[in-house]
Amino acid sequence: MPTALQHHLAKVAKDTRQRLGLTQAQMAERTHLAAAVYGRIERARMLPSVPTLLRLCDALELDANTLLGFQLKQPPPWLVPTSEAVDDTPEVRRFLRTIRTLTPVQHAALATLARSMVAKSRAAKARKRAPRAR
Repeated sequence: MPTALQHHLAKVAKDTRQRLGLTQAQMAERTHLAAAVYGRIERARMLPSVPTLLRLCDALELDANTLLGFQLKQPPPWLVPTSEAVDDTPEVRRFLRTIRTLTPVQHAALATLARSMVAKSRAAKARKRAPRAR
């Protein structure tokens, strides 16, 4: 799943390339990338390495701050963390990354397991709270 940074970089790269009147193939040549790789960057399917980012800046005639959105008075939208991401522990973030690699069938199985675990936990808590009959 593309990140906000990938979407931002893709939009700026595509808009600037089109403003310069260049094709994706020409940009790929200028940045010493395969055309398919450059296309993935523009479609927000890939985040370039730092050396590639610098070559992109050169080819697009932009500085890195502009390409990454740091010329704004406020932080770029991709840099502002969501409240969910801030609250998640490293273990939860690692778990979520793992879940994203699962197939739909595996998602369904995991959801069934999780619902079962929650139901058992609730039942155990209810038993502890219930008055005991003698």
